[in-house]
Amino acid sequence: MMETLFSTIEPGYEPLRTSARHLAANRFATAVLLPEEKFKADVFSSGFDVYGLSQTYSKSASQVLLRMGEVLQSRLFFYGALFEPDDPEGQEWAVTYWTGSSNEDAEANVFGLDGLFPKRGRRALPGSLIDLTIKSGKAHLVRRITLGGPEDFDDGELVALAVPIVGEATGIEKVALVVLLSRDVRLLEPQIERINPEIIESFHRHL
Repeated sequence: MMETLFSTIEPGYEPLRTSARHLAANRFATAVLLPEEKFKADVFSSGFDVYGLSQTYSKSASQVLLRMGEVLQSRLFFYGALFEPDDPEGQEWAVTYWTGSSNEDAEANVFGLDGLFPKRGRRALPGSLIDLTIKSGKAHLVRRITLGGPEDFDDGELVALAVPIVGEATGIEKVALVVLLSRDVRLLEPQIERINPEIIESFHRHL
């Protein structure tokens, strides 16, 4: 609504395309409805609970997930994604939304690893954390995802938590995936204590 007035105020203004206007509107609404400091505090107190925060704020899981990446930027290494059914039979699941943030320690950011972090449209692989969560209907935690050989720094190892989001009549509708550096696993504890996930001790370069 605001953007359409800009051309009247400034004759030289070039209006946004419809898709760009919708994206800007969504970001504006998210920033207003999920205020940074309060939302960031709730992210930590909830243990990065995407579904719990969506209930608290009456917002979609995707809005909550994307806002996480925004408020954590330059503060913490974080990757998050939502997986949803990608075929009519619900046999294939794929990323519909994803986000991430990096911290100020350049050596402790691992986004450069090709193919490790699924982007939009990438399907869950057989035997993956998402696959195990979907098939069992239970949350799963991998305590340690190793990224390389013994020469790699310990802080580069990851911890990942996958949590099913269940509809009242439809069963599992989404799976929320949250990934942190292993050294930050304590940040997930509030959610881990609530949901008591199945524990997998380790994967190697695999989500």
